[in-house]
Amino acid sequence: MAYEVNLGNRSAKVEVLNRDGNNVLLDIDGHKYDVDIAMVERGVYSILYNGHSYNIELIEGDSSKKYIVNTFAKTFNVEIVDAESKYINSRKQGMAQEEENFVASPMPGKVVKIPVRVGEQVAAGQTLIVVEAMKMQSEFKASHDKTVLEILVKEGDTVNAHQLMMKLE
Repeated sequence: MAYEVNLGNRSAKVEVLNRDGNNVLLDIDGHKYDVDIAMVERGVYSILYNGHSYNIELIEGDSSKKYIVNTFAKTFNVEIVDAESKYINSRKQGMAQEEENFVASPMPGKVVKIPVRVGEQVAAGQTLIVVEAMKMQSEFKASHDKTVLEILVKEGDTVNAHQLMMKLE
């Protein structure tokens, strides 16, 4: 599984290629590293690489994907960006657009259901459209009482990322 790891101003693509006990083969930005990683106590790890020993401490930050990493000499803020994080971030972008009277798909998917019609008054929290992406269905709901002005897709349509699907007033 591949991850994007943000470390300060640097971003790296990290992929675990193989794991056999403590031995882990990593690909970091196209370079392979064969390391021995052992958890010595909760949140503290010993890493052996190329004859050198490194100890790190991971402290969970304000979310499950953010950490403070302490080494012997330095402290780093690290964020792990996986598929779930990317999906949630793109979903938030779609919700922000909806608040501006537009409903846009945050990622490619398929329109599964449109339970409203043009001209219909919708209440805050009412489902406007359901899109399936990555085998998950996402309901886009009205943030406030609004009127459906235009529906730009139909059930069964495939939509692109950030494609406008509905206009509200």
